[in-house]
Amino acid sequence: MSWSIEFFEDAAGRQPAREFLLALEPSKRAALIAAIEEVLEPRGLGVCATEYGRPLGKGLFEFRVRHDETVIRGKSRDGEEPTGNRRGDVLLLLFCHAYGDKIILLLAGYDKGEDPSPRRQTREIEQARKRLRSFQLERQRKSTRGKRRG
Repeated sequence: MSWSIEFFEDAAGRQPAREFLLALEPSKRAALIAAIEEVLEPRGLGVCATEYGRPLGKGLFEFRVRHDETVIRGKSRDGEEPTGNRRGDVLLLLFCHAYGDKIILLLAGYDKGEDPSPRRQTREIEQARKRLRSFQLERQRKSTRGKRRG
């Protein structure tokens, strides 16, 4: 059973990870979509045991895309990890949270290839943490309201 992908939505109705995805140039967007479909959906939190993921603590993890669409789709069909043949300058990060019954929440993303500075990465991780806290508080509120009515 594969994992479901959801986009975090803030109080204003914005979906920052979706906005990031849609703003990417077409080749990078295709690479990220391929990685989500071929790697993140089937493996979910298991990506943290591969070159694609890294746990960041407190329920947050990083999903890294370093290959173009052709490499990602070709290697995943062969059942191998994509290595080598890295065409294009792809280094995209998505910050994610796993919850519920195999759901991955996409909180934020950025193009690390465009700005590889540690300061930028720290800022992006902190923003993702804030969104995760907001998501968790909203779920908690909904859960509490449901219990009061029941």
